[in-house]
Amino acid sequence: MPGRYVVAGILLAAGASRRFGSPKLLQPLAGGTPMALASARALMGSVDRVIAVIRPRDKALARLFADHDVPVLPCPESSQGMGRSIACGVRASADADAWIIALADMPFIQKGTIQGVAELLRNGAVLAAPLYAGRRGHPVGFSRSFGIALCGLKGDEGARSIVARHLDELRLYPCADPGVHGDIDTPEDLAFCESAGMG
Repeated sequence: MPGRYVVAGILLAAGASRRFGSPKLLQPLAGGTPMALASARALMGSVDRVIAVIRPRDKALARLFADHDVPVLPCPESSQGMGRSIACGVRASADADAWIIALADMPFIQKGTIQGVAELLRNGAVLAAPLYAGRRGHPVGFSRSFGIALCGLKGDEGARSIVARHLDELRLYPCADPGVHGDIDTPEDLAFCESAGMG
């Protein structure tokens, strides 16, 4: 009997928040939950296990995650860009059958959306992402066949180059979730997303 198909969630939480002006991942949302924790909870409720990749000296974020039982992985190479953070997380969960790469500054993605992407992977998709209003969004799921490529990522483009090279293999999960486009870089972004009723 084959074993259970394991989908691991990699939460990228190692950014420097330069454009936000303060530690944005600790910023409370309208309901009081810090941004990074909201993102982590959605991911944890949708996949088999989660790793939050953080900067090695980010003690405040490490404490927040530890207080809420979110597994943390300090990535020594995180300053070299998102690609290295992805590689760090994938290497640490190398026994998974697939990975969903989520961004901690996208806290309004619904659990059902992430679950839909995970289900596409479990049903044989090698690459999966949500689709809202005709545009692809986050998070993106990768099957084990992309493990080596993910571990080799560098720079700050993340896994965009992998997706671009394999668009013919991408399966989309249509959803009614504007949060898949709600990337928070500035306080104005956050205000817009909350005023638009995301979350």
